[in-house]
Amino acid sequence: MAGNGRVVVGCTHGEDNPDNVAVAYLTAGAALDQGKEVVMWLTSDGVRLGLQGYADRIREDKDPPAARLHAQFIEKGGRFYVCPICFNERDLDADDLVENAELKGAAALMEFAGNGAVTFTY
Repeated sequence: MAGNGRVVVGCTHGEDNPDNVAVAYLTAGAALDQGKEVVMWLTSDGVRLGLQGYADRIREDKDPPAARLHAQFIEKGGRFYVCPICFNERDLDADDLVENAELKGAAALMEFAGNGAVTFTY
């Protein structure tokens, strides 16, 4: 992967598209395994992935389940930037955010991306 060693994986889905959720986590996990600094940019219904317990019910009956992918992402040091506009429009509570999740908008994302982050969107 070219770039500045940073990777942004965008995810706009939750329970509505469990396969996209899994692929987003798998991509982010692979980048972390390569030593990249990774942020999952959660927008639209994807913001719910930043909530405690939400990933637990996605792909429960499939391998890999989202709960395991979610836990591995956090354990490996991945971070979530949760779109504050999308989050607030859904009347969610910031106190329910998981470890490594922060409400951060597009300006913070661009700062993280800097000059050359590799990006993926699911």
